[in-house]
Amino acid sequence: MRTPADRLDLVEEIVEIGGRRLRLLQPRDSEALLDEQAFEQEEFLPYWAELWPSGVALARHVAGHVWSGASVLELGCGLALPSIAAALAGARVLATDWSPEAIVVAAENARRNDLEVETARCSWADPGQLVTRAPWDVVLAADVLYEGRDVPLLLDLLPRLVDERGEVLLADPRRPRLDSFLEAAAERWRVETVLEQESPRVVLLRLRARERA
Repeated sequence: MRTPADRLDLVEEIVEIGGRRLRLLQPRDSEALLDEQAFEQEEFLPYWAELWPSGVALARHVAGHVWSGASVLELGCGLALPSIAAALAGARVLATDWSPEAIVVAAENARRNDLEVETARCSWADPGQLVTRAPWDVVLAADVLYEGRDVPLLLDLLPRLVDERGEVLLADPRRPRLDSFLEAAAERWRVETVLEQESPRVVLLRLRARERA
């Protein structure tokens, strides 16, 4: 019986993270996944199907931590490389994406690297299952600010996911939406630059909630 993963025509890539060679599946041709009906209804594009530089940078940063037993949530996980790195660091991980295909591939990527990563399909507009399990110790997000509509959704969601003890790690290749996101986020969050890469141009930011007066 063919599985959803079979339909995606996946190929394997080896990625070095934290001194370990990880086996990562991704679609051979992301453009082949374009669905005109899905795009017309929700402007869906298969962003999840690429191994983006921000995801690699975030995963390498995460792999340098010891997070034994910490609760970690990844938003817009795509291929789930940062989630896999968090599992390597000892965390209890939930990888989420709104694409059902991404969730299939994320689960398979964790399995083939002998790691336990929970997965769930979830939209930022309907994040009840994520909020119910809050507060999370760490929230991860790599290259998630593609569209203008994502900015207010993420700004509304993040304060519901972590408290003053938690943190958000956000990696971004300086997309046009990043500045407006950070300007609005500064009202509620202390923002720290953790890492900047010139090539590719990825910035890694840590957000911690401001203490309430």
